[in-house]
Amino acid sequence: MLQKFDERNRNVIVNINGKLVHRDQAAVSPFDSAVQGGDAVWEGLRLYGGRIFKLTEHLDRLRSSALALAFAEIPSHEEMTDELKRTLAANGMRDGVHIRLTLTRGVKVTSGMDPRLNQSGPTLIILPEHKPPVYSKEGISLVTSAVRRFPPDCLDPKIHHANLIQSILAKVQANAAGADDALMLDLRGFIAETNATHVFLVRRGAVLTPTTAACPEGITRAAVLELCRRHALPHEVRDLSLTEAYRADEMFCTGTLGGLAPVTRLDGRTIGDGKPGPMTRRLSGLFAELTAKEGTPVA
Repeated sequence: MLQKFDERNRNVIVNINGKLVHRDQAAVSPFDSAVQGGDAVWEGLRLYGGRIFKLTEHLDRLRSSALALAFAEIPSHEEMTDELKRTLAANGMRDGVHIRLTLTRGVKVTSGMDPRLNQSGPTLIILPEHKPPVYSKEGISLVTSAVRRFPPDCLDPKIHHANLIQSILAKVQANAAGADDALMLDLRGFIAETNATHVFLVRRGAVLTPTTAACPEGITRAAVLELCRRHALPHEVRDLSLTEAYRADEMFCTGTLGGLAPVTRLDGRTIGDGKPGPMTRRLSGLFAELTAKEGTPVA
């Protein structure tokens, strides 16, 4: 599942604080908070037919995360949307695009952790790339990582921050095990999420997903739960153990980068019959219909 370089991205134009520059000339100061301590928040956005799916929800989450980190200044939704439009126009992009939107605390007057050293306002970075969903629709494999997700009293997962060391360490383990991604547990031993996506199980016709006690409030996760409500599909949000995953009829992951992706193997065990199940296929179809017609026009 290693992503490959897309030649269409060779001359991508990046937006850094309103300045549009070629990717090779794009630069962030070594005094920026993102470089100094991972002091930043971010969102992954996807462009479908000139529209960004759930843009308001993504910008709401970005703002909530920045507020939790006590950012002194946060650009308005309108300001960030305008910069997104400028960036996509500069690249001539309309579809099949993933956008990494990052907001850092900004540049410090001198190196150090103290937020009072940030006196020039935040840094907004918009990085768009031609990138189709990265996960195989035929099924991916997971391995359970030894790295645990933090609970709210350690580092609240509702803060969508840019310090991704936990996820990177889990991905290192997945790579070493020959799996596509890593399944991560919370400190109690219940399923949290993968290193990059939210997790759903299907058991006896019911769609199950963990609570957000140890994982972010996922935008795609929320969309899938809303589809379940809208189409009267049995569903439940609760603690889920590894054993429940091992014996699930189906398993799938959700995220902006990959949409809905079936999981067919976990810790060497075959999930269901080893193929994308009927509920996974149905929800994938409903999600595709949703993204085809909903979203904020930006290109």
